[in-house]
Amino acid sequence: MTDLAPLTIQGPVATLTLNRPDARNAMSLDLLAALHERMDELESGPGGAHVLVVTGAGRSFSAGMDLKAVLIELSGDASLGKKLLTSLAEFTLRLRALPMVTVASVNGAAVGGGCGLTCVCDVTLTHADAKLGFPEVDLGLCPAVIAPWVVRKLGPSRARAAMLMGGVMSGADAHAIGLVDLVASDRDGLEALTRETAARLASGGPNALATTKGLLNSLDGSLERDAVLRGAELSASVLATPEAQGALKARMKT
Repeated sequence: MTDLAPLTIQGPVATLTLNRPDARNAMSLDLLAALHERMDELESGPGGAHVLVVTGAGRSFSAGMDLKAVLIELSGDASLGKKLLTSLAEFTLRLRALPMVTVASVNGAAVGGGCGLTCVCDVTLTHADAKLGFPEVDLGLCPAVIAPWVVRKLGPSRARAAMLMGGVMSGADAHAIGLVDLVASDRDGLEALTRETAARLASGGPNALATTKGLLNSLDGSLERDAVLRGAELSASVLATPEAQGALKARMKT
């Protein structure tokens, strides 16, 4: 099993960890490939687990897309951005389609695609001082690949404001607008809250939970692939522009 995305199972609760702490768990092609491998395992049978906690190693949940990897000047591959965004889009669809109830335990910064990933999960937890948000427009980027999930989480009006205003907000503010479902006072409290929430969910009937989740996915259009994959293409087209590449290059110097 790759170390980039370890999967542990303890009774009815599985934990999937994004494990690039030195890069704030930024999503590279290698990390996404590891996450897809974990989806293969979970889709084939999670060993009795029917709750999945998704979290990050270290002090970040995920810094979103690996910006160094998609800076053409560094990577030398203009197609890399589209590959990465398409892989992310496919992963979000697979995560949402899991019959397991998914819990995002946002232990630190969840930015851009990382924040979008929290919206894919069924329940999102964090602590008051965590940083969440969608700063893509600040970098000349377009958050289209995660937009469908953000709209489903926040509703059209709040999603519009969050993605167009850019920047980040505290965990407490994210809870206030509905981006986060439950918030702990601090990081230690989040660990306890995650255990309690996972145990509460795991006490439900596995078939009842899976059937209810499937119904909810059908009602809100979660399994409509076209919008998510189209978003990946749109995000990639903006990423390849001189405006976006220039903003990324400037960001790398700071």
